[in-house]
Amino acid sequence: MLRFKLKERIAAKEFKEGRRISLSEVAETTGIGRITLSRMLNRGTNVRSDTLDRLCAYFDCRIEDLVEYVPNGVAAQPDPAQQPRG
Repeated sequence: MLRFKLKERIAAKEFKEGRRISLSEVAETTGIGRITLSRMLNRGTNVRSDTLDRLCAYFDCRIEDLVEYVPNGVAAQPDPAQQPRG
């Protein structure tokens, strides 16, 4: 199964730019439908390669920063760099 790291990319861009970024803004800027982005956040969608290409361009990231392969039956482990610190 593929896990899309869209939340993590949005959070990183928000931090870098010091402002809030909405899903609507990502949709408008990339030309990707908001429903497609929502489905990526909530799992359970097929995503075209041009959609991934546009997201990589928007976030200025590599494909592996956006998509992670998780074998079936294995829970995805959160990226330690994204863990809140107390």
